[in-house]
Amino acid sequence: MSLLSKSNPPGWSVCSALCILIVLFPEATADDLNATTRRNGGGSQCGEYTNQVMEDGMCRLVATLPQLDEQRCPDMFRCTDEVSYWLHENEERKQQIASLKETISELQEELRNHRHRIKVLELQSEERTHLNISLEQRFHELEVHYAEATTLLHLQGTLILDLQSQLHNLTLLVNKVKRSPGCLINIVRPNPLMSAQEALHPEIQHVRNCPIDCASIYYNGVRRSGLYTVVPSLAGMPVEVYCDMDTDGGGWTVIQRRVDGSVSFDRNWRDYRDGFGDLNSEFWLGNDHIHDLSTQGDYSLRIDLEDWSNNHKHALYQTFSVEDEEHQYRLHVSDFSGTVHDSFSWYHDKQGFSTPDSGNICAEISHGGWWYNQCFYANLNGVYYRGGHYTPQGRGPLGPDGIVWYSWRDSDYYSLRKVSMMIRPRSFRTRLSP
Repeated sequence: MSLLSKSNPPGWSVCSALCILIVLFPEATADDLNATTRRNGGGSQCGEYTNQVMEDGMCRLVATLPQLDEQRCPDMFRCTDEVSYWLHENEERKQQIASLKETISELQEELRNHRHRIKVLELQSEERTHLNISLEQRFHELEVHYAEATTLLHLQGTLILDLQSQLHNLTLLVNKVKRSPGCLINIVRPNPLMSAQEALHPEIQHVRNCPIDCASIYYNGVRRSGLYTVVPSLAGMPVEVYCDMDTDGGGWTVIQRRVDGSVSFDRNWRDYRDGFGDLNSEFWLGNDHIHDLSTQGDYSLRIDLEDWSNNHKHALYQTFSVEDEEHQYRLHVSDFSGTVHDSFSWYHDKQGFSTPDSGNICAEISHGGWWYNQCFYANLNGVYYRGGHYTPQGRGPLGPDGIVWYSWRDSDYYSLRKVSMMIRPRSFRTRLSP
């Protein structure tokens, strides 16, 4: 018997009440309310129940109650508790489903987060893998470079050892040459078998393997000014000299130079004997070397002078030589010519050499070594005064002590800016080619 077809008023009232209860749950999902639920009623009066969602969103509840004895319909009110229990259980299931959906949503969100973290970790892993590969490649490159550097270092070590060996051999050779240069230099005199050109400068014969001065180096084909080693024929020992290959045809061996005052010429006898200074700047070649060079043949002397106004003049002496130490390095200079008046030969010729420690008052006053007379008209080893002019009180009241060439300004108190002294064989002739 259908509950909705019941005609008595109480039954209709109960159905209306049930329909009202169902309307209170419009939020239930279609899947939940479309499902047909069958439940056996309690006792012998309650049958089966079904529910269905209508098109207007309302719930339709249908109850089929069993027929009782004597053809009586069951009491609807006695089944109300059973219906209420069913409706309550259905609501709990709906709440459980909603809770499960929320849980599933949370789990899906967490799953997305986990997937994102996994993706980040994968990217980081790829970067680390790439970095490891790069580091491995770099490490391999460093190993290759290290191997190359080790090989080069080994080669350099081998070269250094070889150079050290060569240097040692050269040192032994130089020491041997110093002890015995091996040059047999004899001054060759003219003879009928010589050519006319050779007879003009006989003293430079037999020097191609062992130059005795800068003129010999010039005749061997060298035309550039600079430092060279010569072996004077009388001494037989090598000496380093500066060769001027530019002035008046070249071939000059420089024995003295003043250019900037960088070297003090206030020295003792030993310094002037052995030489001092810098061959590329200011120096005194040494009286022993000057003696050896100037007495191995006939030499001339050239003196170049420059003042603080850039005026240049020179003095040339066709005869020049210096005796040995036993004779106080006595000077021989004569046959003057040049662009300046002579202040040297006429007053200093035949004078011995003196230094401040030798007991000569002129050397003490002049603070330098020179061929002093009483005391000088030329003193190229005096004190270097910048600007040229100086007073007697500059270094002491006893007398002048500058770089003096008296006839330059007819004064002992004007010091020259640059001076140089150089010698070469008197018979020297300029050659156009070696």
